[in-house]
Amino acid sequence: MEIYELKPQKGSKTTRHRVGRGHGSGWVRSSGRGDKGQKARSGGAKGGGFEGGQTPWYRRLPKLKGFKNYLFKKEFQEVPLHKLNVFEDGAKVNLETLLEHGLIKKLHIPVKILGNGEIKKSISILAHAFSKSAEEKIKNKGGQVERISK
Repeated sequence: MEIYELKPQKGSKTTRHRVGRGHGSGWVRSSGRGDKGQKARSGGAKGGGFEGGQTPWYRRLPKLKGFKNYLFKKEFQEVPLHKLNVFEDGAKVNLETLLEHGLIKKLHIPVKILGNGEIKKSISILAHAFSKSAEEKIKNKGGQVERISK
């Protein structure tokens, strides 16, 4: 086989469908745009948000009130207090042990201990943040609370 014998695969090359180019083409009268109407005219297609002159939904919605601190928002991995009962009495719990037990998913995202449920054991826990109720419950059981500073 020589290079001049190469041809594209059959059916891979199709000619462009040129509409409105004479009677012989078969697409002469309305050129595939249907009969009359706004969309049959040139420049007739309106934008995606156009609702026929009715005020579009994005202008009818009420304006969002208040301040949302999206840029400097702090996201925490939250661990409920009752899930810390998997550790033994007197254990020292840090981020690595929380990750090993599947209570958090990533080490680089800050961890907050929430006061949901009761804790039955006295543990020393190291985390970025604690809710007030969680801190009180841990200290009442004889445990210790240490905060990780950034």
